[in-house]
Amino acid sequence: MTKVRSAGTADGELPLLRQLTTVPNLLSILRLAGVPVFLWLLLGPEEDGWALVLLVLSGITDWLDGKLARLLDQTTKLGQLLDPAADRLYIAAALLAFLLRGIVPWWIVALLVGRELVVGLGLVVLRRHGFAPPEVTYVGKAATFNLMYALPLMLVTHEPTTTFAEVAQPFAYAFTTWGAVLYLWSGALYLWQIARAVSRDSRRTV
Repeated sequence: MTKVRSAGTADGELPLLRQLTTVPNLLSILRLAGVPVFLWLLLGPEEDGWALVLLVLSGITDWLDGKLARLLDQTTKLGQLLDPAADRLYIAAALLAFLLRGIVPWWIVALLVGRELVVGLGLVVLRRHGFAPPEVTYVGKAATFNLMYALPLMLVTHEPTTTFAEVAQPFAYAFTTWGAVLYLWSGALYLWQIARAVSRDSRRTV
């Protein structure tokens, strides 16, 4: 885990404005702009079909911005923040809408939101010690993968009136369960990394 520079940009790092205008980051910003539209579609007119289309498009751009960042050599610190932020906001928006519509039980939402709050507090402590946020782990990526598949399946199967919905419902439950378990596990891993970094830093300053 690395310390944050107090001023200026890291060696070889683009200025913020240049980072904003790279193709991968523009795609991430476009994904972020779709979050309120996604939430409105679910809670306003309840246009689940269009919400599903938007979620699929978000998943495609999520895959595309990572590929383009590597292909165009445009991997940036800003992109490393925007990409997981967009994932978390889509998951949070979907969970909020699903909770209000009775699609998911409250305890699943409570577990996932509680995890975010605890990790968020840990990141604040980490920042006060001068460290950058830890990199996304493979467990965290697997959790996001499962949840991003669970969300559209839950949307399609919450009222299983078709054969497809009946067949897909067990998969929706499976992706949701594994996604929640992995999300909590990744949170525990982040807290362990944070605690280790803070402990080492405290020993150095004594």
